[in-house]
Amino acid sequence: MRIFARIIIVLLVLVLILGVIAAGIGLWTVRRSFPQTDGTAQLVGLSANVEVIRDERGIPNIYADTQEDLFAALGYVHAQDRFYEMDFRRHVTSGRLSEMFGESQVDTDAFLRRLDWRGVAEIEYGQISAESRLALEAYADGINRFIAGRSGPEISLEYLVLSVQNPGYVIEQWDPVDSLAWLKALAWDLNGNYEKEVSRAIAAAKVGVARTEELYPPYPFERNGSIVGDAEEPKLAKRLTPAAANTRLTDQPKIKNALIRAADNAGNLRRALGPTGQGIGSNSWVISGALTQTGAPLLANDPHLAASMPSTWYQAGLRCREVSELCPYDVTGWTMSGVPGVFIGHNQSIAWGLTNLGPDVSDLALERVKGKKYLLDEKRRPILTRKETIKVADAPDVEIKVRSTGNGPIISDLPGVDVYAQVGETAPVPAPGQSKKASRQPRGEGYAVSLKWTALTPRPTYDAILSVNRATNWEEFRAAAAQLSVPSQNLVYADTEGTIGYQAPGVIPVRQGYDGRWPFPGWDSSFDWSGNIPFEELPSITNPPAGWVTTANQQVVPVDGSPKLKADPTSYGSRANRINERIAAVVSGGGKLTATDMQSIQLDAGNELAEFLVPRLQRISVDSQTAQAVKLLEDWDYQQTVDSAAGAYFNVFYRQLLQLMFFDELGTTNQSGVDAGDRTWEAIRNLWEEPRNVWWDDVNKSGKQRRNDTVAAALQAANQELRREQGDDPTQWNWGELHQVEARNASLGESGIDIIERVFNRGPLPVGGGSSIPLANGWNPVDGYEVSWIPSMRQVVDLGDFDRSSWVNFTGNSGHAYNENYVDQFDAWAQGGQYPWPFSREAVVSSGTNTLILSPRTSG
Repeated sequence: MRIFARIIIVLLVLVLILGVIAAGIGLWTVRRSFPQTDGTAQLVGLSANVEVIRDERGIPNIYADTQEDLFAALGYVHAQDRFYEMDFRRHVTSGRLSEMFGESQVDTDAFLRRLDWRGVAEIEYGQISAESRLALEAYADGINRFIAGRSGPEISLEYLVLSVQNPGYVIEQWDPVDSLAWLKALAWDLNGNYEKEVSRAIAAAKVGVARTEELYPPYPFERNGSIVGDAEEPKLAKRLTPAAANTRLTDQPKIKNALIRAADNAGNLRRALGPTGQGIGSNSWVISGALTQTGAPLLANDPHLAASMPSTWYQAGLRCREVSELCPYDVTGWTMSGVPGVFIGHNQSIAWGLTNLGPDVSDLALERVKGKKYLLDEKRRPILTRKETIKVADAPDVEIKVRSTGNGPIISDLPGVDVYAQVGETAPVPAPGQSKKASRQPRGEGYAVSLKWTALTPRPTYDAILSVNRATNWEEFRAAAAQLSVPSQNLVYADTEGTIGYQAPGVIPVRQGYDGRWPFPGWDSSFDWSGNIPFEELPSITNPPAGWVTTANQQVVPVDGSPKLKADPTSYGSRANRINERIAAVVSGGGKLTATDMQSIQLDAGNELAEFLVPRLQRISVDSQTAQAVKLLEDWDYQQTVDSAAGAYFNVFYRQLLQLMFFDELGTTNQSGVDAGDRTWEAIRNLWEEPRNVWWDDVNKSGKQRRNDTVAAALQAANQELRREQGDDPTQWNWGELHQVEARNASLGESGIDIIERVFNRGPLPVGGGSSIPLANGWNPVDGYEVSWIPSMRQVVDLGDFDRSSWVNFTGNSGHAYNENYVDQFDAWAQGGQYPWPFSREAVVSSGTNTLILSPRTSG
């Protein structure tokens, strides 16, 4: 027995030793890709030492003597923290995901090859300024110096996982065009008009044009105003709910096949880039120093994007030790890995923020195609054709044929699919908003669909990023904005001299014969774009009478203003209206605004639709059990906070209402055109006044339901759903238990393999807010209550003292799973916190925890 006991002890010790070794190997495997943040690293090509000071959140401030050194160092640092993300992104933009992940990505690649983002970027590289090429080349050199001699797992843990599926994968050198191509992905993310045209046409195939138009109501200018109108003629503060007022921080055409196929193709891309287009927006506003406690302007911004892991943004400072022509940058803010320059932030003189302008910059063209030709003005023209070869990991290459008309690439076909089987059977020609002169063409096998989009015309957009980074006053900023073609953004501005402003930039086409809301007849050149709106005619505001400018994707100009930038609103103004109410509440009461107020407004969770509907819901007859749930709404302040029982009930009711009103006919799909945002809110507002409107009828029930019948059914269904999910005590229900956000790795986060997802994903965390609410944790009723898009970052810039500014990222700066900066900002972001944002050299050094010196090396 003693011998047996000794054997057991020896075995246990061996198991323990093996466990320690395995743990050590695992720790070494994970940590070997972590960046060097102290000491010295040598870089060929530097002219002098570059200092990289990181704070406890891994945010680098890079100090250099020349712009070449500055951008080379940024490339090196980006690659240290985020190279796998950069590599993944360039495979997206070039349509080469199949090289990484195999056959599952062929359709996505085929769609992207049709758009040819990479080819457009290659042309743009020859158009940009010499200074931009210098930055891109230096940046690429820095990246390539980092990856040289390192294996995939030494660069990032994801490559170890990838090697199991694709052991032959080889990391390529970074090319400057890789950076430019990512700008096309950003433009695609923010191009919502394409999806609206698809949704409109698919809905019209099911319920007709007239009913479809009810889902896209006119913008409520009288209630929610516009950017220019509210800045020039401020409204008095409306009544605010108690919590908001007191909180200072805490014919029946069918278009079945072609458009559905186009939507499906785009849906594949959505899985790589995250949700796009409809419903996604951003908040930004700037306050004159005359209205602030410090006497200097304040600027707030929170762009709304996918909940990605790592975060879309990488925080960094690009600091020339001496600002001069040789090194003209002293800028800090939000960069994106793979692209040199700061997208949003401030330099030594100015600050700026962005929201999506959302102009109508794309159209779907119905094409009359027969054989190798398409029809234009009664003449057959040859279809432009090119072949593309998609290389596939561990599988044969796939060759596809890309076809284009004069309008753009045909997107309604896929490799191996007969185009004539996929085109639309019928479409409204002419459609609402189109000239009656549009000639009908025989369907034959049907219509193909091509995409006409300003981003597919090469332009030197990248120049705008660096020009903004260097700008030191309003005139220079506007000149930089004039270089921005796509994506068109609302730019808000403030400087240390006290000027505030707004500028709408971008290449925005002028249409003739149609308004851009529906697919147009591509066979008629009278529908061609007649040009672009000149930059001088785009809306611009300096030091407005209101004392502030708010942009939250609402309409830009008043109802009688010009130019007309979009036929369909990006947002119906609910967020902007709420923000303006909060600002006006302080100003009209004689108060002065603070940075703390800015943060509080960013966290406002007020639901405008609830404010309209709740008093009306309380008059609906329901059973006694449902009445207990409805009682939650009696004293509700309409704030959808994370712990709100009323917020939970209202949103579950809303989703049930959509099911009974819309999804029963349109289907529960992303192409239904119905969502949790304020366009659908506006449709419901309008329909409320028509209790017999057919939209109130649930086609799945016998008889004809009217408004009160359907609303009562939705209230009762919501009560039953919440009792199943959260128990029988309505006071214990809470919105956050339903409404949660998970940060998912874009490539591996939905692999279906639990252990991999647990390595790279983080969350879920419960959050408040919702779609079309300042606290814009958006959700899609098609998918449930899970958060689909988020404020990807928050910033508040104090122009009186940049060191008083604050910021927070969605997750963290690092792209390395288990690194201390991988997810170190996630909790603060979810709870509404922000961190100090140091800018002065003294503040940067004081907050610094690690310093890496990049020193020149003459060879190797």
